[in-house]
Amino acid sequence: MKMNKILAAGAAAVVLAGFSGCSKKGGAPAAEEKVETVFAVNAYKTVPRTLDDYLEFGGNVQAASSVDIFPDVQSGKISKLYVKIGDKVKKDEVVAEVDASRPGMDYKSSPVKAPVSGTITSFPLNIGSTVSASTSIGKISSTGKLEIKTNVAERFISRISMYQKAELTFDAYPGEKFPATLVEIDPVLDTTSRTLGIKLIQEPTDPRLRVGMYARIKLVTDSKKNTIVIPNNVVVTRNDEDIVYIIDPQTNTVKASPVKKGIRVDDKQEIEMGITPGDLIVIKGQALLTDGAKVNIVSITE
Repeated sequence: MKMNKILAAGAAAVVLAGFSGCSKKGGAPAAEEKVETVFAVNAYKTVPRTLDDYLEFGGNVQAASSVDIFPDVQSGKISKLYVKIGDKVKKDEVVAEVDASRPGMDYKSSPVKAPVSGTITSFPLNIGSTVSASTSIGKISSTGKLEIKTNVAERFISRISMYQKAELTFDAYPGEKFPATLVEIDPVLDTTSRTLGIKLIQEPTDPRLRVGMYARIKLVTDSKKNTIVIPNNVVVTRNDEDIVYIIDPQTNTVKASPVKKGIRVDDKQEIEMGITPGDLIVIKGQALLTDGAKVNIVSITE
């Protein structure tokens, strides 16, 4: 009798299991579980920075002041040279001699003296060259102060002004920067080249620099200090509005924040409104984000 009751109970369990299975297959479909999408992103913590806008061009280093050397004869030929480019001379030092004699006359040598103290920066003539009282045989320069003259294209002249700061770089000193200041702007534009001449002074003068060296000039035309600067590809456009995604570190969700862009320099973008110092913004992985999306921060940079 007990055996019959056990068999009956087992059969009932099988039937219930069968009915249960039929209910899942043939009945109403079970509700699907909602899967939350989490986006992997790289983040950037904003801090106030300085952003410099600039123009770049090149120019040759020159002495700030130069004096021509003239012979004291009506005409003649250079017979002797006592100096070369780079030599330092003192005032009234003899730098050359000119043979001022004429055919049938006795030989007469005329010394050519340095009009000022300084460095010989030009001496293009050779022994035998014919000269006169109006022929410059060379230049003496004061190398205590160096200048760089260059030209700025017409479309950029609205961005330049007196006493702007610049950085100079030279192939001879890779990685080093030398300070300079814009001290002169030509009053008239060159109508042939459509450029405007400017002059910069390298100060304080670095004794390693030489007249004739080629300088690459980076002239700072605008400087934004204590401003928010982010990579320019961080800003995305949604419904004709510039936005960035700010991360809430408590919930790991993002908020779409409209921003006002300032100046852009190379790959850097100034943000005038919409971000505050300390905000954690998405800098990589923002293309598919929407307001409120869940994110997983892979890395944080500053």
